[in-house]
Amino acid sequence: MGFVTELLIAVFLVISGVFGLVGSYGLIKLKDSVQRLHGPTKATTLGVGGVLIASMIYFFAQNGQLSVHELLITLFLFLTAPITANFIAKTYVARHLRPRDLPDSTSEYGWSVYDDPPETIRDE
Repeated sequence: MGFVTELLIAVFLVISGVFGLVGSYGLIKLKDSVQRLHGPTKATTLGVGGVLIASMIYFFAQNGQLSVHELLITLFLFLTAPITANFIAKTYVARHLRPRDLPDSTSEYGWSVYDDPPETIRDE
């Protein structure tokens, strides 16, 4: 394995470590659930993605063929993390905010977390 390949792998590992550290720190230090979504879904996802890309480069340099496993894991991770964050945010809004606490919706159907139109929702 050449110096450039090792350097590229090391760069991806260091960058992914920094992203993982920042994401973990954000998960610990931010105050509520909505703020904590940014740590694991943004920074930590990029951190794990960087490790997987470094692994793909390493095994390509060792075996001479592209490892599809890491590529599929990376694709799955980048597709599922935003969807999971969206579900967590909607659950937080539904459990912690009343309809009157939310800004007006531009749609005739109101907010998507409430299944009734705005005029039929009871404030508790």
